[in-house]
Amino acid sequence: MAKRIIREASRTLMEYRLLPGLTTPETSLDRISLKTPLVCPEEGQRPINLNIPLVSAAMQSVSGTQMAIELATLGGVAFIFCSQTIEEQAAMVAKVKRYRAGFVTPRTIAPDLFIRDLESLRKMTGYSTFPVVDDDNVMLGLIKRNDYDPVRHADLPVRERMIPLASLETGIDIDDLNRAHELLVETHQPVLPILGPDNTLKHLVFRKDIRTHLDNPLQVMDDQHRLTCVAAVNTHDYKQRVEALVEAEIDALAIDSSDGYSTFQADALRWIRKRYPHIPLIGGNIITGDGFRYLVEAGAQAVKIGMGGGSICITQEQKGTGRGLATTVEAVAEARDLYFKETGRYIPLIADGGIGTAKDATVALALGADVIMMGRYFARMEESPTEKVTLNNRVMKPYWGEGSARARFWKNIRYHQTQFVEGVEGLVEYAGKLRDNLPQTLAKIKSSMSSCGVPDIASLHRDVELELISGLSIREGKVHDIHMPGNDGQYTERSWGE
Repeated sequence: MAKRIIREASRTLMEYRLLPGLTTPETSLDRISLKTPLVCPEEGQRPINLNIPLVSAAMQSVSGTQMAIELATLGGVAFIFCSQTIEEQAAMVAKVKRYRAGFVTPRTIAPDLFIRDLESLRKMTGYSTFPVVDDDNVMLGLIKRNDYDPVRHADLPVRERMIPLASLETGIDIDDLNRAHELLVETHQPVLPILGPDNTLKHLVFRKDIRTHLDNPLQVMDDQHRLTCVAAVNTHDYKQRVEALVEAEIDALAIDSSDGYSTFQADALRWIRKRYPHIPLIGGNIITGDGFRYLVEAGAQAVKIGMGGGSICITQEQKGTGRGLATTVEAVAEARDLYFKETGRYIPLIADGGIGTAKDATVALALGADVIMMGRYFARMEESPTEKVTLNNRVMKPYWGEGSARARFWKNIRYHQTQFVEGVEGLVEYAGKLRDNLPQTLAKIKSSMSSCGVPDIASLHRDVELELISGLSIREGKVHDIHMPGNDGQYTERSWGE
């Protein structure tokens, strides 16, 4: 007989509803905060906080470079998938980190560099503006593409063609993009050098990059004002993969496994923690309190939870392992809260699997999740790394699971077997650009929180009331008993409702 048999059925998110609370001016839509921690930082690590509680799944058909850039620009982060070569994944991360988001760490040159060599460097990097510094990083001047002729001035040193520092408007220890923008407007300059003590160069600020930042105030950035990026690693080649990702300046790492409650994952967490203590680590996936405690004690600073509930995942069908996501979140959140009482360390939970609507995302947050990971939602967007196809006059995008036959080459690394699949391949309806869809999703989450009378996610955890509902209640909550013209009298629910 089994060690333990739980007679109460596990629950899904769709079986719960939120009960309204008192809505006040403090919980109006414009005052609700969706800011949430991604990891629990340790000494020597910078905190990573998201401005929206949504991240994209580490999947081939979801989280490529463009998704990582756009989602970080809009307040979340993408988990760059590891089912690719180490070199390809590191290149993706490096591209995200090089994307300009305001203050730029510039490529500097020496004053004795010849113009012909500068021109070669310009063509190689694609940059058109270079600060000129001495051996102590003291800024001497600035040279732009229009400041020299590559043929006529080829044999001249850069110092002969640069604009001297005395002729430039600079910012001294400015760490405010709004003030930097004002200076650029006032001086009619396209670029503003930011200097520290003794004229040492800290950053360059480009007017077009500041405009992008001011238009996207929720951007999630590191301490050098670059977009935040997270990458997944597996439990097989992580020693080589992590080294390359750290060199690409990754912000956090997530161990990617369909079953994270394993000694293999604990070994990977401990190895990475010992060698790269400055990199925050995310463990998972697990579905029990015991699994949570095991990964946290091995070094996880956030934990992904969920198994078998994804729209293209068939783990529960194939192996019989899994749990309803609502029950998972509730059980693991209870273990997390107990751990917090014991240690004072709050470990964020990332709910992962089958969440596609704002309603279900809000229920998962209310049950105790801090972050919502989604695959299908983001796979529908322009920024996902798949090509659009047309089927029956409908624009679609391919979508497949990491345990599917399409990902078979990498399946043994992630799932430790190739004899059967744990995911399928299909198509999802194209939704357009992420920035055209995300605001409505976030508005729905905020509206739910407003109705519940809570101003932030911590209050949602603490103060909201949920109620388990019946199958008939679920039906009652949908459109019913009416004729829908043009649809043969039948109502077809839009599963995303976004």
